[in-house]
Amino acid sequence: MRAGVEGPLLRSDCRERANQIETRDVPVRPVPRNSIESSVALMTASNALHQPIVESSAAAAAPAIQLQALRHQYGDRVALAGVSFDVRPAEIFGLLGPNGSGKTTTFRILSTLMLPSGGHALIMGHDVAREPALVRRNIGVVFQAQSIDIKLSAQENLMLIGHIYGLRGAALKKRVSEMLNRVGLADRAKEKAETFSGGMQRRLELAKGLLHHPSVLLLDEPTTGLDPGARRDLWQYLQILRDEERVTVLVTTHLMEEAERCDRLAIYANGSVVGLGTPAELKGEIGGDVIMLETHDPDSLARRIEQRFGLQPTVLDHRVRLEIESGHRFVTDVVEAFPGEIEGVSVHKPSLEDVFIRRTGHRFWTEESDAETKE
Repeated sequence: MRAGVEGPLLRSDCRERANQIETRDVPVRPVPRNSIESSVALMTASNALHQPIVESSAAAAAPAIQLQALRHQYGDRVALAGVSFDVRPAEIFGLLGPNGSGKTTTFRILSTLMLPSGGHALIMGHDVAREPALVRRNIGVVFQAQSIDIKLSAQENLMLIGHIYGLRGAALKKRVSEMLNRVGLADRAKEKAETFSGGMQRRLELAKGLLHHPSVLLLDEPTTGLDPGARRDLWQYLQILRDEERVTVLVTTHLMEEAERCDRLAIYANGSVVGLGTPAELKGEIGGDVIMLETHDPDSLARRIEQRFGLQPTVLDHRVRLEIESGHRFVTDVVEAFPGEIEGVSVHKPSLEDVFIRRTGHRFWTEESDAETKE
């Protein structure tokens, strides 16, 4: 027996009930509260008969998501220390941060799975703590963990979740067909999800999250486990949602290349937002080039560079780091100034990791996050 968004039904029972959806209701039985997906099932079922809210033109002009001094603690540990930012309608907004930075806590609060310790979070003008039912009618959620039933077909998965959302008969059948076409699975509608590639299964997850016409789509690490081609396809589809469907997309990620695809970013570190803006704006704050110098005594070299050139180098991972215009020219000067001391040199244009380093004084990646990324 398996608990998920569809409820703890036996797979054989699921298949039978999926085929009967157009003629009778599927009972939604209680699900255990031992997983994120089970929590969503309980919350979704409580609003099954509601249709998505149609916002007025005035509301559409307001921020789709607003965080106002949002705080949260797990016991004595501060997970969010007063986070504030707005997400505009029809934009792809990224929460970029290493593991433990607070982005997942923000995601759980926005998806109504967790109450904040303080501050406010609003989606389409509705407070997630005070009006969770209204918030759920406006959001689609795709979690990092898989929620589809791989023993059911793509069509059966969508029929079941549609029934939970209160869709029936011809309207449900039309919406399922529409979504399968939109995510490129129409020709595989009758096939079991277990025969799909990782990218196809992720597209089916997206179809489930979008079935009820949400205004806001929340995705937690959506490309986890996907190959580069599937990642590219998923991001192309998110851009189509933004441009053609006017859906606001919020994505959590710890991958720099994914963050570069977002319209705007909030960079998280230790429960706070240390950077906010477009990728180009954030990198533009650094300007020039970033130089890394390898030497046997980086602390000594950094002090002497500061004295000789009036710069402010830092020592990072046993290397001397500088931000400077025309870095390739400075390399010649510094090597000549300290002959025999510099063992290696690298010069590169600013990246989002450089923004993180500048704001926090340490690297974005840790050994733990590197290991998790490789798995």
